[in-house]
This record gives sequence, C-alpha cells and structure tokens, in this order.
Amino acid sequence: MTPQQYVQEKAAASGSSFYYAFLFLPRPRREAITAFYAFCREVDDVVDEVTDPAVAQAKLGWWQTEVARAFAGDPQHPALRALAPAIAAYGLQERQLQAVIEGCRMDLTQTRYLDFPALERYCHLVAGVVGEVSARIFGQEHEATTAYAHKLGLAFQLTNIIRDVGEDALRGRIYLPVNELQQFGVKAHELGQRAYSDRFTALMRFQAERAHRLYDEALALLPAADRRAQKPGLMMASIYRTLLREIERDGFRVLHQRIALTPLRKFWLAWKVQALGVL
Repeated sequence: MTPQQYVQEKAAASGSSFYYAFLFLPRPRREAITAFYAFCREVDDVVDEVTDPAVAQAKLGWWQTEVARAFAGDPQHPALRALAPAIAAYGLQERQLQAVIEGCRMDLTQTRYLDFPALERYCHLVAGVVGEVSARIFGQEHEATTAYAHKLGLAFQLTNIIRDVGEDALRGRIYLPVNELQQFGVKAHELGQRAYSDRFTALMRFQAERAHRLYDEALALLPAADRRAQKPGLMMASIYRTLLREIERDGFRVLHQRIALTPLRKFWLAWKVQALGVL
C-alpha cells in the first residue's frame, strides 16, 4: 500500500464531514489535505484508543519526533510521507503540526475547563490550527483568511463538543466550561447519568448560540477574493451548521446518542456550495 492509498483509506473510513469537502478539490490539493487529515486522525486516535495514559504520552512523543523528521526530509510514517510534498508546496510549518499534537496531549492531562477562554486555547490547538493549515492547502492568498480559518475551526470544535457531550462524559471528559455549568445549575455527574432537564437544555442552547455567532463572525472575516479558494471550508461550515441545527431541532438529546447527518446529505450540502455557492 502506498502512502497515498493509506491516507485515502484513513480519511474515507472516518466518515468525517471533512472527507466530502475534499472531493471537489484539484488532485494535488486533495492529496495534501487528505494526508494532513490522516495525520490529525492518527494523533487523535492515540488519545481516544490508547487506554494507558503513559503509553499514550509515549506515542505522542513519537509523533513529535516524527513531525520533526518530516520537516527534516525523512518521514517514516505513511501519513507524513504522503504529506511531505505539501510542506514546501503550501508553506506548512512544523509548529503547526506540533500544535495539533500538543492539543491532543491536553486531553491526557486535562478533563475540565474552568471558563471559555481556557477552552478556547484547547480549541485553537486542535481545531484553529487545523483550519490554518487547511486554508493554506486550499489556496489562501490573503493574510486575513487566517483569522477566518481560526474562528471557523473554533465553531467546528464547539459543534463537536455539543454533539459529543454524552459520549465525552462517559470517558470522563467534560469540555463545557465549569463556570457555565454552574451558571445553569447543571452538575457534572448529571451528564454521565444522562439526566436531561430544563437546566441542561438551557445550557446547551447557550452553547449553540455561541457557536452560531462564531460561524457568522468567521464568514464575515473571509475576504471576498479568497472565497472561491476556500470553498472546501465553506462546505464544511454548511455541513457542521446543518448538524448543529439538527441537534437544536432534536431538543439537544445528545446525552444518550450521537446525532449525525447521512453521507448522502453531507454530499448534497457540499455539492450545493460547490455548484451553487449556497451555504
């Protein structure tokens, strides 16, 4: 199996919304973003699938070394071997990939966030920097597009947090800020016990309203001249925001299930942005 085949299978197997946005890119950019996405999945899987924290820390340490090797021109893992041509082609920086690893490392040492600024730092590492790299690969021309990518990544991550509240709680992780849980009178143990209440619904509505504001702010930051190149990000925005609205329509019943869009619906939303420019 070639490195390109490896990353393609990794991306397709995830079923992620990102995969559908990649389909419409020219081949060189599609191969680069698929390789970068596979790298992100590999690092994230260390945290989600390795049960021994010491082993997970060691694996993340290996990935840090592997990223350094990649930027020195000697990658070993197929994901980074596939990504290697994109490093020079799209001006990728080692600090960006190392930041993604550092964000995943936070999941091994931190399971609560006192307030939104603390959560925002975590989101910047695991999503904002991912948006920054993605924008470069998609064909960013204007510096202002970086701010758009960071804010859109934050909106994506908050949508993920809303969707995965119940699943994360069962793993002992609560990303909803502690002071906001207190503000709405929701106890941490209620999340793990799948205890729905009006207080929980109000808390989740507050989270969703913040995410919607961030989507609006991100779209307002995107320079018009970069809009065409950044269509893949706009496709993802359409898919993720549709998911958020589905969660809202379902009354935030996220403690016992993982709400998702069908593959066909994701493809349709991506196609609408590509062909019609409709978000």
